Amino acid sequence: MKPLKAAATTSQPVLTVQQIETIFFKVPELYEIHKEFYDGLLPRVQQWSHHQRVGDLFQKQASQLGVYRAFVDNYELAVETAEKCCQANTQFAEISENLKVRSTKECKDQTAKYSLETLLYKPVDRVTRSTLVLHDLLKHTPSSHPDHPLLQDALRISQNFLSSINEESTPRRQSMTVKKGENRQLLKDSFMVELVEGARKLRHVFLFTDLLLCAKLKKQIGGKSQQYDCKWYIPLSDLTFQAAEETEPLSIPQVPDEELDAIKIKISSLRSEIQREKRANKGSKVIDRLRKKLSEQESLLLLTSPTMALRVHNRNGKSYMFLISSDYERAEWKDMIREQQKKCFKTFSLTSMELQMLTNSCVKLQTVHHIPLTINKEEDESPGLHGFLNVIIHSASGLKQSLNLYCTLEVDSFGFFVNKAKTRVYRYTTEPKWNEEFEIELEGSQTLRLLCYEKSYNKSKTNKEDVESTDRIIGKGQIPLDPQMLQGKDWQRTVIPMNGIEVKLSMKFTSREFSLKRMPSCKQAGVFGVKISTVTKRERSKVPYIVRQCLEEIERRGMEEVGIYRVSGVATDIQALKNAFDTNNKDVSVMMSEMDVNAIAGTLKLYFRELPEPLFTDELYPNFTGGIALSDSVAKESCMLNLLLSLPEPNLVTFLFLLDHLKRVAEKESINKMSLHNLATVFGPTLLRPAEKDSKIPTNPTQPITMGDSWSLEVMSQICTDNVIRYNITGNSLYFQGDRTYHLIVEKKKRFQCWTSFVLVTFN
Repeated sequence: MKPLKAAATTSQPVLTVQQIETIFFKVPELYEIHKEFYDGLLPRVQQWSHHQRVGDLFQKQASQLGVYRAFVDNYELAVETAEKCCQANTQFAEISENLKVRSTKECKDQTAKYSLETLLYKPVDRVTRSTLVLHDLLKHTPSSHPDHPLLQDALRISQNFLSSINEESTPRRQSMTVKKGENRQLLKDSFMVELVEGARKLRHVFLFTDLLLCAKLKKQIGGKSQQYDCKWYIPLSDLTFQAAEETEPLSIPQVPDEELDAIKIKISSLRSEIQREKRANKGSKVIDRLRKKLSEQESLLLLTSPTMALRVHNRNGKSYMFLISSDYERAEWKDMIREQQKKCFKTFSLTSMELQMLTNSCVKLQTVHHIPLTINKEEDESPGLHGFLNVIIHSASGLKQSLNLYCTLEVDSFGFFVNKAKTRVYRYTTEPKWNEEFEIELEGSQTLRLLCYEKSYNKSKTNKEDVESTDRIIGKGQIPLDPQMLQGKDWQRTVIPMNGIEVKLSMKFTSREFSLKRMPSCKQAGVFGVKISTVTKRERSKVPYIVRQCLEEIERRGMEEVGIYRVSGVATDIQALKNAFDTNNKDVSVMMSEMDVNAIAGTLKLYFRELPEPLFTDELYPNFTGGIALSDSVAKESCMLNLLLSLPEPNLVTFLFLLDHLKRVAEKESINKMSLHNLATVFGPTLLRPAEKDSKIPTNPTQPITMGDSWSLEVMSQICTDNVIRYNITGNSLYFQGDRTYHLIVEKKKRFQCWTSFVLVTFN
């Protein structure tokens, strides 16, 4: 602003005084407010004690939000004026796209490039961030502290202000003028993966009011500005989602789950390393190098993760396929395109000059500037929640006709959304009342999505791999998982509006620190929270009855269930089964036959999670952590096998029984989408994580997953997928092979396919 003002009084001004005052309206006043706040806060922080007071500074800052109101009211005009000045003045356009901003967090000479439009949004965003700071301060300020009422007052003022500007500060549509004076607006843009001749390609897709354009971002060479190459475009009047060839099965190249998890582990490790370097105040070059590696890994994850198809067709017969991560995202694109198609009736073709102009405009019009992963988030943003989220889906209202309805829940992890839970189908009603509770594991999650489907009972359409081909989405909505809102122990009730429908739900979050505690049962007569040796001795068996029953029922009707063991079962069903097993209910087998198979899988996982010590025991925990760290593959394999064979008899036989079942589940991977590595991811922490007193679990519930947290996945992957246990069952014998040969003689009970007794013989 200052150099532009200085140039305005010369013979060659870049902008007029009026334009400068419009673009930078109230910026000097905002700067003075923050400078005064900073100058007041700094000496108090430097002389800190728990008696120090800062509430008056925050209260004064909140009382000056009227200046922000004036800035927000002028914001749209400021951005519009800046855009017009860029179009009329190439010198200003170059300046406004390459503004260097000094970082206060790193070395003084470190700079980052921003566009003027990005910087103009910062003050609007700052109010939100300041409000979150007030939340945190209040959380750590005792109610008896003199600051408490001042901070509460500042928070109230800030929240009221945010509520008043929420709607006004939403990003507006960006547009360009085309021939005949028409206005082409950008509705949505996003980085997506396109499948081209069997290969995954990263694309930037732009949805305009009259066409869909797919572009490739060119590599920047020699400091040149960002540029796009157009790969193809389809006028919306010519676009369709249906084609005759869609009846053919899809052939989507899949990246092995172990490769995806290896990328995630690298991402977690790099994030932790960056934080360590920052705390140690290392040079910016080290951090920049780590950030570059992180960006490469996150780009690789974006390219390899999505597996859900979104196909678009041109009426001339040309087809294109994108791969995306969730049904919600696919529905969002389809809904926006179909809504806009109602307004588009003319077909057209662009000249090469018009196409070039349109592609060039994408650089200016884009709203998504980076791949949607963590490297692009501000340093002080929350990395998400880790732990368990209990969600009760109560009911839905607003339906105009009776339908067969069910809901699904999705949460994000590493930038991608995964389906985690599904309600029962509520038959033919306008007011479904599910009242079903689910327990969802969160891995750095920041958003909860809910989709409402109409169930199709058309038997001619049966594609378990793609729910969209059989069931119709009638509503979708999402809410942020705010750590401040979910920090209490009480249930938080909320409503998600979607396409005229409202779905009522309640949420309660349990942090990772608390959720991983193993609590011994007070009732030794039950099975949950009771030592496995106690249960097997009481039952006179080698494998607990609950394990046998659950696995038998899952093998009977759950082997082809998509996401078995990953998708959450209804919590009330799981609790009912838990109570039935604990009280030795004779009707438990009848109960199981009538319940959703995901609830049975959930009961089995809960049993292992609530053991007073893990199946692999507290005693062997340090040995497993040491064994997985061995670099020699032969030594690692031998160590894992010997550790397994060191387990107590009921633990070993139960694990072998479970492993044999998991291998059969994995044989159906093409249908149920659960590979051995996927199953290892689910069962690793449950079977290996020690009792809380022996654990090195971080106490911060928002702390991201680190390499130390992921070792249990590595152990299970080693055991399950790397064939540490290479065995085959012949007759009544089970053979192991490792550095030595083990001959395990077992007797099978036909009904349960379980081992009831064995003798272990070791020979060279």
